Amino acid sequence: MRADRLLSLVLLLRHRGRMTASALARELEVSTRTVLRDVEALSAAGVPVYAERGREGGFALLPGFTTDLTGLTHDEAVALLTSRSRVTSEALGMGPAFTSAMAKLVAAMPDGARSRATDAADRVLVRRGGLIGEPEPDRHPEAVQRAVLSGHRLRIRYPSRGRPPTWRTVDPLGLVSAAGRWYLLALHDGADRTYRLSRITEAEELAEPAARPAGVDLEALWQRRRAEFLASHAGMRARLRIRSSRRAEVVRVATAGVTDVERQGEWLVVDVGFGDLTHAARVVWSLAVDAEALGPPELREAIRARAQRLVDTHS
Repeated sequence: MRADRLLSLVLLLRHRGRMTASALARELEVSTRTVLRDVEALSAAGVPVYAERGREGGFALLPGFTTDLTGLTHDEAVALLTSRSRVTSEALGMGPAFTSAMAKLVAAMPDGARSRATDAADRVLVRRGGLIGEPEPDRHPEAVQRAVLSGHRLRIRYPSRGRPPTWRTVDPLGLVSAAGRWYLLALHDGADRTYRLSRITEAEELAEPAARPAGVDLEALWQRRRAEFLASHAGMRARLRIRSSRRAEVVRVATAGVTDVERQGEWLVVDVGFGDLTHAARVVWSLAVDAEALGPPELREAIRARAQRLVDTHS
């Protein structure tokens, strides 16, 4: 157990640089006194850990000390690093352990490989909450992925609203997987754009580098674009009676927020904004017996008709 902790301490310093004893103690979930003993043990074993005094001091490794991880290719590292989403590790109850493993992996990589892999991983995001619609088969994912991860411009053939597909050249910012769909976030003529991969009819990676601003926060960018999209598609409000345990699920798929109206034991009466009748009916149907559509009447009728078709099919 201690050997694993000592290795973790070295890899933390390798990855993050100078850290205080209290910061190391929090990361390793031990006391500050234990960290001091571990640092002393590492020094005695020949690991070049040194202390810096002062308010901004801490422990650090001598420059040039490496713990290179061999046998791991750039693509393999990217595959591991981009798998840090909630729908993978945290869904299995392994979030903390997975995060710790990824920190060790990143810290142990050679400097050049680590920089390239983490930069590529920052361009991919996986989230549960999407926009509106059912999952669809994606088109040309390989070409789009190559352009995103390599930092190259991308030429795509894509339809505008109500118009046939046309060619356009974009500067990729990142890829987002949400609710079973992949989206390309990019700049077109300097303006923010979101493209659904399932609607790209042709894609071609270009050799010229993409104009990607430094410090792009893909998570923040996606949340902003998603909020703008959902607000612009809030075409219908419905009143539902749902189990309180399903409220968070409804919030994720609503287009204009959820307003609590009344609590009835384990049930909630809520007003919800949806994109349209189809969107509302699909959400209510997915909640099964944990939801009842109270209004508008056309939503109740849509659910009733769908249920009747199911009964007729299996009668």
